[in-house]
Amino acid sequence: MDKCKVAFICVHNSCRSQMAEALGKHLASDVFESYSAGTETKPQINQDAVRIIQQLYGIDMEQTQYPKLLSDIPPVDVAVTMGCNVQCPCLPCRHREDWGLDDPTGKTDEVFIETARAIERKMKELRSLIYDGLI
Repeated sequence: MDKCKVAFICVHNSCRSQMAEALGKHLASDVFESYSAGTETKPQINQDAVRIIQQLYGIDMEQTQYPKLLSDIPPVDVAVTMGCNVQCPCLPCRHREDWGLDDPTGKTDEVFIETARAIERKMKELRSLIYDGLI
């Protein structure tokens, strides 16, 4: 049986959604496949996000990730928006939720760390829900 596919979606696919993709692969790859995408893209992943995820989790996002559009990812089962009020009618899925996270871009390391830790908590909850068949 194929693993559930989860997309983490943000407008520019450069910060929160990229952090979520990295942490999804790190914390839940046994249960689901993680993808991130945006309705627009930036030329590169937010360098503060890259640095904080490397510092906290030892993950180099730039080794395996890059900004992508929604059309660049496969069909997904679950769509998670990060909190930027992105409407994704073009992304069919069986479950959709919004994590309501403020964009840490341009803010302090402490804000980036809080965002990473919030994504980690939500990722573990999502992993459990999918693992238990509740999603």
